[in-house]
Amino acid sequence: MTRLKIEISVPESHAEAVIEALHGAGAGRVGAYARCSSVWKVTGSWQALPGSQPYDGEVGVTQHGEECRIESVCDVEQAAAVQRAVRAAHPYEEAVIHFLPLYEP
Repeated sequence: MTRLKIEISVPESHAEAVIEALHGAGAGRVGAYARCSSVWKVTGSWQALPGSQPYDGEVGVTQHGEECRIESVCDVEQAAAVQRAVRAAHPYEEAVIHFLPLYEP
């Protein structure tokens, strides 16, 4: 079974909603434990391009802001459902959600 590490950047105001969506879709299972995740504060930067509708900031201006990085895990078969659930709870027009394969010897 292939496992994936999930990394999500989100404003702190929406972190709990994203975590609930993530776990509601089945992510966060580690052995006999459920709802496993880590959260820490990071500083993000972005520049909205013409035609975008930024959640924060304005088009053409480089922005910097406090965000949370959420990490968890899921099985590869759960990835599509996890992605849909997180996008539905996430406020950004282009949510940053990374799925990285885990090496488990």
